[in-house]
Amino acid sequence: MEYTRFEKARIIGARALQIAMGAPVLIHIPEDMYDPLEIAIYEFNKSVIPITVKRAKES
Repeated sequence: MEYTRFEKARIIGARALQIAMGAPVLIHIPEDMYDPLEIAIYEFNKSVIPITVKRAKES
């Protein structure tokens, strides 16, 4: 699925907030990576974030 830039920003932002609040990281990350935003972007690029996007049907 190809995401729009707005969907991508929302998914990464939501996941970064979850990580910042103490949610477990879903994959092994490099030891030098501490920033929740960087971790969320890394997870997004690896396609492991369990967030789905529902789009409205266009008329």
